[in-house]
Amino acid sequence: MTSQLYSLIEKLGDGKVVKLDSGEVIFIIDSFEENPVVKPQDLGLTCYENGKLMPGAVFNGGTEIFNDKIVLTPRCHQGYQKISFFDKKLGIHRYHMEDYVSEVWPLVSNDGIHFKRLQDMVICSNGKEHGDFRYGIEDIRIIKHKKRHLLIGCGKIEPPFSASNHGDRTAIYSTKDFVNIKYHCIVKSFDSRNAVPFPEPVDCKHYVLLRFYNDVHSKSRNGRTTINLVHLEAGIEQLLEPFKHMVLWQKIYEQRSQSVLFKSGQYNHENVKIAPGTQPIKTDRGWLLIYHGVGEIKKNLCKAYGLSKRIKKSYSICAALLDLYDPRKVICRTTNPIYIPSNPYELYGNDQYPVDEPAVVFPVGALVLKNKLIIYAGAGDKYIIVLGCNLDYLIDYLWKYCKYN
Repeated sequence: MTSQLYSLIEKLGDGKVVKLDSGEVIFIIDSFEENPVVKPQDLGLTCYENGKLMPGAVFNGGTEIFNDKIVLTPRCHQGYQKISFFDKKLGIHRYHMEDYVSEVWPLVSNDGIHFKRLQDMVICSNGKEHGDFRYGIEDIRIIKHKKRHLLIGCGKIEPPFSASNHGDRTAIYSTKDFVNIKYHCIVKSFDSRNAVPFPEPVDCKHYVLLRFYNDVHSKSRNGRTTINLVHLEAGIEQLLEPFKHMVLWQKIYEQRSQSVLFKSGQYNHENVKIAPGTQPIKTDRGWLLIYHGVGEIKKNLCKAYGLSKRIKKSYSICAALLDLYDPRKVICRTTNPIYIPSNPYELYGNDQYPVDEPAVVFPVGALVLKNKLIIYAGAGDKYIIVLGCNLDYLIDYLWKYCKYN
């Protein structure tokens, strides 16, 4: 590891344990003082809002270390039209995007803070290389597997914000150098995004985390979801050749009620949705799962972040610990988020930091360097931020306060 990466570790805090007025004890991971570390202006990305030229978007990038550098795979948007509307059901203002097709631009950094394009590489879905999907590739996680990296994202078979809301398919790529990238296929059997494989087999079994809607036929964008942990019967080849193993993927879909790990709705901050976040992290006391919830953030929790009002609908970051030898067993799970939107570029935006989707922090990539957990997350569907804490401090908190029954 280079001295420049050591600098990032030193600048990130250790996280802190805070007692709320209610008596609940929460853990808050630290936000890097120079956030956001990647902005659309840095890459020349622009969009239009009410006819006015505005910054585009770069967010939700997976991350991994490659050749002593940090690589990010964020989705990038430009040239889209941003339209505001009032959601009567939620009682909040939301946004509709037209021509909102995402490409993934791999980025690279020596210090984990300052990023640049990686040889102008682009992962896109314009129909020239394949016809599986053509309306964008989003939210690629990077999973190191032996001598190559798996790039697992969401391929859009329908335009984003389409009426059916069933256009998400798991899209699979692999690479050895992040320049020569091989496309494999999509999992055609079912609608799902946020697919996250484990980085290694557990008890000789390959596992992947998936997100499903409770009611897969619901047309509501706010239908409740589950995090499912599924065993790949054909091993890693089931990911690399999904079309060949379509019967096994269909079986996963048909038996999805048997593989549920978590359901949304148990806690206020996860009342709307729940889904996998970063790649699972192996620790001495279990697999650390960083995931996101969508729901209401109560006023007493907001107060701990210096906010005066509750957040009606927010994406937040949560954590759980799964058994080291059987990840189907949940050891710990946070009852409150470990991070919520609290800065302008995460919350409602301002003149300096406009946002495309208010109240969003979305964890996609994670690293552990010198026992420091480093999370790269999307913010406001517009930027990339860095969060971090001492890994042992977080695990100790989970064991002391978050044992799962």
